[in-house]
Amino acid sequence: MTPIDVHKALLELAGAAGFEVRRTSGRAGEDRDLPIASGVCRVRDRVWVVLATGDSLEEHSEVLVQALQAHASELLESRYLAPALRERLGV
Repeated sequence: MTPIDVHKALLELAGAAGFEVRRTSGRAGEDRDLPIASGVCRVRDRVWVVLATGDSLEEHSEVLVQALQAHASELLESRYLAPALRERLGV
């Protein structure tokens, strides 16, 4: 699998897990000196994955991996995953 294929598969898994995946515009509102980085957070009962436009594909993939490992382990165990994806997720 290419890095792009892995990233697409991670996005599909995030959708299946019910995660809210958002891409930032690269602006932090009025406080433009604040750095913007990809990350994972919980908003009420939902997991949000925020992908910063300035981060690389690899950084986006790593944030998706962290979110899936932390919040969707049952989903990962119950689905068929390509060997490259399984290795990336460490399952």
